[in-house]
Amino acid sequence: MSAAAEVQRTAAVDLGALLDAGDGAVVTLVAGETRLAAHRAVLAARSPVFRAMFQHDTLEASCGEVRIADVGGPVLRQLLSYVYTLQAPQLTDTAPELLAAADRYGLSALKAACEQQVAAQLEVETAAAAAVLAVRHSCPSLTAAAVHFIRATDYKVMATQGWADAMRSCPEYLTEVSRLLSEPLARAVAPAVPALPLGDPGRSPAVAARHTLPPPDDATVSHLRSLSQQERGRRLIEAAEQGAAEQLRELLAAGADVGARGECGGGYTVLHWAAESGHVAAASCLVSAGAEVDARTRLEQRTPLHWAAYKGHAGVVRLLVGASADPNARDRWERTPLHWAAEWGHAGAAAELLLAGADRGARDERWRTPLDVARENRKQELVDMLTQR
Repeated sequence: MSAAAEVQRTAAVDLGALLDAGDGAVVTLVAGETRLAAHRAVLAARSPVFRAMFQHDTLEASCGEVRIADVGGPVLRQLLSYVYTLQAPQLTDTAPELLAAADRYGLSALKAACEQQVAAQLEVETAAAAAVLAVRHSCPSLTAAAVHFIRATDYKVMATQGWADAMRSCPEYLTEVSRLLSEPLARAVAPAVPALPLGDPGRSPAVAARHTLPPPDDATVSHLRSLSQQERGRRLIEAAEQGAAEQLRELLAAGADVGARGECGGGYTVLHWAAESGHVAAASCLVSAGAEVDARTRLEQRTPLHWAAYKGHAGVVRLLVGASADPNARDRWERTPLHWAAEWGHAGAAAELLLAGADRGARDERWRTPLDVARENRKQELVDMLTQR
């Protein structure tokens, strides 16, 4: 061990002992019911935010108490422990919260360590939250890792409750994540290899590359721009029906109208076609590009959510309600999406609608509730689901 490393280790140990003793502490950190004593000089030495706070005539400097917002007691203890010891804890559930706190107080080394730990824990259900966290706190390594992971899992992340929750609570950050997913892979910052366990084929960079959609080709986009708006709209609808996300991105980049409707009398929008066909990645691409989630067909007055429920595409239902689609929209026959899911026995779609606030007591033009429809069509699973409270 070098002399400099030994001095740093000894200093960290000594400061750790100082924290445990609490002698001479002149400031109290407060998070909820947790109150921890700390030394003003140590906080100022480690964090530029604390340093600025104590150097100026602030409330914290005068009263000797600092309230740490949006942080729980365990995270506050981990944050303070790092300030005194410079040792990043090995985290599980609290890594995202500690990353946010480290960013807020300018602890860049701790933030980087948390980035690696969040990246190593990526799962299909949590990847959306991790991606949003990365964008919100400007974490290039974690952002790249999350984008690679979403691509590597064939965009299954977009069909999770986590994605729907992120779209509902942080739409501006998820829009940026969707933009990054549509960009050429070469433009993304390469993820730190240690952050993705190579033993897991679902997380291997090689697998990510294999499943990544090809980048929009400049020559192709240029050619598409030379087509009429009508032709671009026709091709956009065709790509949505087929779930061709790559072609959708190229056409949208070429200026195709995301609200284009088919020439048939039904007047389905592009998003209607993607929803009816059950293509989650295509639907997400369109929603991110500004497609109207509650657009109506001309004759049936159905929304894309009606079609997704009718066909039983639970992933698309989850995506649409996460984008604020109305779960109680009425079609020409006064039917809600839940009526259609009940008629055809689509339990997964019905469950997503109920979670989104669908009204199980809504009545259609024949005065039938979704439960009545399920009983008429002998869909016992739906009958059981709709009779539960």
